Amino acid sequence: MGASIRSVRALLVVVLTMVTVSACFVTPIEQDRHSPGAHLRNGPQTAALDGNDVTPVADDPRSALPVTVDSVRYGPVTVTDTSRIIAVDVSGTLGSIVFALGMGSRVVGRDTSTAFPSAIGLPVVTNRGHSLNAESVLALAPTVLLVSESTVPVTAVDQIRDSGVTVVVFPATRDLASNDTLMRSVAKALGVPEAGEKLVDRTDAQIEAARDLVPDPSGDPTMAFLYIRGRNLLLLAGPGSGADDLIAELGGRDAGEAARLTGAFTAVTAESMITADPDVLIVMTQGADTVGGPDGVLTLPGIADTEAGRNRRVVQMDESKILAFGPDVGLVLSALAKAIYT
Repeated sequence: MGASIRSVRALLVVVLTMVTVSACFVTPIEQDRHSPGAHLRNGPQTAALDGNDVTPVADDPRSALPVTVDSVRYGPVTVTDTSRIIAVDVSGTLGSIVFALGMGSRVVGRDTSTAFPSAIGLPVVTNRGHSLNAESVLALAPTVLLVSESTVPVTAVDQIRDSGVTVVVFPATRDLASNDTLMRSVAKALGVPEAGEKLVDRTDAQIEAARDLVPDPSGDPTMAFLYIRGRNLLLLAGPGSGADDLIAELGGRDAGEAARLTGAFTAVTAESMITADPDVLIVMTQGADTVGGPDGVLTLPGIADTEAGRNRRVVQMDESKILAFGPDVGLVLSALAKAIYT
């Protein structure tokens, strides 16, 4: 899904290549009109993390190599050298995990979504559409390349592997259920399982801290995660988007799931937004910017006639963080909880 919207392209790639977008959703949400209680904040809010950088759990831990790990596409792979690492996926999750493990000093290239301060100066090896450039990767002489199974083109990944670079392919799913496993898998592939356990413990503790910020009972507010790219592209997140996981943790009811959507992102009309009638809208900051910011979001078709619109409940967060999961997901949840509730 200019520099201000570079990571929106990551989500847009997912939307266009991994799900089928229908013209609109027409299934009504079966719900009684509810009152979410006094917990919700009114007015546009920005959910910002306390720090934009990734905090490592260790200081360049020594890798215990060689190590043999499972690579989704290639089967067992033996990693013998982690001195020059490149990590690539559309959400920037793999890169953030490598830095959080304390191995950022070994990273020699990045994707366009790995844009936090300690990584921003590295050479970029993906193009504007998040496609991997084999020549750019090989020019950096990596000893190991970490990618997800959704990294494209596959021919580029194969070319890099055929050149002799060790390639480890990880699952593309980004959700809470698989988050700890992904962090452990990356740590194992880099020969630093102890750092991986520290990272899992820290992340899980941050998730628990975020849960403490959600009122109990929360009032079961309906929350809609909207992907916006100008006034002519408005998609509602549903099952499998990752947003559904966040909303559940925030004590909300996902508007996409309540509408019985079957795709991760589905185009919506003014009528369907009114039917969904969310209490809270969650958007990416860069997406909101394409329509004039939070105030512009409130002018999109149907929004003004929803509870969220009437109470100006729009919560925005940077696109490079909100759906990445990985080591920052607990901090993301805390920031969202603070922005949504009083």
